[in-house]
Amino acid sequence: MTGALSEKIKTLPPMQQQELLDFAEYLVRKYGKPAPAKKKPRKAGSLKGFLIYMADDFDAPLDDFKEYMQ
Repeated sequence: MTGALSEKIKTLPPMQQQELLDFAEYLVRKYGKPAPAKKKPRKAGSLKGFLIYMADDFDAPLDDFKEYMQ
């Protein structure tokens, strides 16, 4: 397919070849894969002080799981 397509494109005048190239670039921008967004590098300690409260029995076993823990 690409061989036949390139042969047909070569038969077009240069102005129409450029128009076809412009249209192809438009389609790639519209339907192509978006560039992955760059993530900011993580900064150590940026959430320091974020956790305001944690219950004293946070690590205590839950009553709902008693039968599984026997």
